[in-house]
Amino acid sequence: MKKLKSTFIAWIAIYPAIAAVLLVFGNYLTHKPILLRTFIITVVLVPLMIYIDSVLD
Repeated sequence: MKKLKSTFIAWIAIYPAIAAVLLVFGNYLTHKPILLRTFIITVVLVPLMIYIDSVLD
């Protein structure tokens, strides 16, 4: 049950962040290849999630 709770908490944190990135960069990313879009989104989100995690601890 602990893994399920951790997964749910991670999803709650990541989903709005992905939505925000797509809202901000969506028009720019639409015409890019999928691998480039994925790269750009992860370059933004991974450091953001690590920073937020370190601030909340």
